[in-house]
This record gives sequence, structure tokens and C-alpha cells, in this order.
Amino acid sequence: MGATRSAGLLVDARSLAAELTGSAPPVLLDVRWRMGGPPGIEGYRAGHLPGAVYVDLDTDLAGPPGPGGRHPLPSADDFAAAMRRAGVRAGHPVVAYDEVDATIAARLWWTLRYFGHDLVRVLDGGLRAWTAAGLPVTTDEPSAVAAGDFAAVPGHLPVLDAAGAAALARSGLLLDARAGERYRGETEPVDPVAGHIPGAVSAPTAGNVGPDGRFLPPDELRRRFAALGVDVEQASGDPEPAPAVGAYCGSGVTAAHEVLALSLAGVPASLYVGSWSGWTADPGRPVATGADPG
Repeated sequence: MGATRSAGLLVDARSLAAELTGSAPPVLLDVRWRMGGPPGIEGYRAGHLPGAVYVDLDTDLAGPPGPGGRHPLPSADDFAAAMRRAGVRAGHPVVAYDEVDATIAARLWWTLRYFGHDLVRVLDGGLRAWTAAGLPVTTDEPSAVAAGDFAAVPGHLPVLDAAGAAALARSGLLLDARAGERYRGETEPVDPVAGHIPGAVSAPTAGNVGPDGRFLPPDELRRRFAALGVDVEQASGDPEPAPAVGAYCGSGVTAAHEVLALSLAGVPASLYVGSWSGWTADPGRPVATGADPG
């Protein structure tokens, strides 16, 4: 199932275990993180896949917070340096994983692809799927990671700025990947304003995965996105220069999960990296509340 479903995007635990015994095993990157903590490095030190290197969302996959949001893109130089420290090499595969549902691993998947590294997959089901398969974890950290040679060249995936997100919400389909209550404006645990970008459609990432945290099969994802208004048949043809579908979340992390799910369904999509935290940084931008796109 892993090779069939992944289409180069996902790998299941047993397939990954087999690859790790081969002559050219992938670079394993552990990117566990939780909003509000504890720090992901603590989970990594308590037990991780053998040979995995820890990558930090806040410092390695994002630049400093500011007007561009809580997790803006890192500079190309900073990202290249982080990936080289982790052993990422040109032409060599990478597998990213998090605790269970790929919510954080998808940000690493997306960022590597955005900066030009296509050979990256996500461990479907994360660490939980690995241990459920009876596969070993370790507390031993790699004693020496061979430095990589990754060169970051931005622009390999489409992105949106605030104006582009607003335009897409009017003329195409902008998906809000946050929980429904945040979209509706009933609660906002992080950002200063509650609600959503006017015209955006609620599409929580929880609907992309099953109870075990693994992605739904592509056919089910296609039905899910079609029900949300995605013209799946048209979108899954030749990608247009600017996809008619985009995604945002709170800070551009779980929206990458939406883009990955859309990719599994055969639908290209843009990512609004600044997302809600970037949108609300300008108090003059409009805000909608309630269940309707507005």
C-alpha cells in the first residue's frame, strides 16, 4: 500500500524500515512540534527512529516572527544551512516524520520542495505508525552527521501573499485548514483576531486523515475536496501557472498538510505562508466570522 498510495509523497512504516536496511537509506528527519510545547526535541530525545536527526520547526523551517506571520519562510541561506547540518544532499531521498498525523512533517516536506529538493516523502502515520508496526526506536543520537550539500533555490512551489489570498478567495477556492471553531471566530487561542479571510472555505486538516493519523486514500481525498468545491477533474489536469486552489491556516504549518493532501488527490495548490497570523498583522484587512465564507 505504501508504494501505491505514496506516489512519491508518502511512505509507510514497513516500507521505510526496508529502505533503511538498503545501500542508500534516506535521510530521516524528525520534526515533532506542538503548539504551546513541550519542545519537540524532548520527544526526540525520549525516543526516535534509528538514525533520525531532529529538525526544529521554529528555527529551521521558519524565519523570525513578524509582519509576515508567526512562521514565515526562512531565508534560502538559513534553510540551506539547517538542511546541510541535517545531512540533506542533492539527489538523495529524505523522509520527514512527526508524532502521528503529518501536520508538522508536511511543513518540512513543503519547504524542502519549495526550495528545490523533490526527493522528500512523509512517513504516513508518523512515529505512532512506526511503533505500532513493532519497529524499534532509540534514544541514541547520531554521533556524527555527514554534512550535506543542499543548495536552496526558492520558488519551486506556488505561494500566495495577502493580496493573492484575498483574490483567490474571490475568484477561485481558498481553503482554511484550521479547526472549524477558529474559522467561525468562536475562539482564537494564538492570534489577536478571530475569524477567517472573507470568501475562504473551512477545510480542517483533521478531515484529511483517518483515526490512525494516516492520510485517507486518494479517492476519498478527491471526494472530500470535491465536496468542498474543488473542481477535481479540471484541477488534476495540467497545472496552471497559478493554481485555482490555495490553502492557509494559522501560521502556514497545517496549511502545508492541506497542500500535501491536495497533492495526494492530484490537485496542485498554492500556500499562503503568512496565513491568519500574517493576515491579521494588518488591522485594515477584513475579517469574516460564522460558518459562511462571507
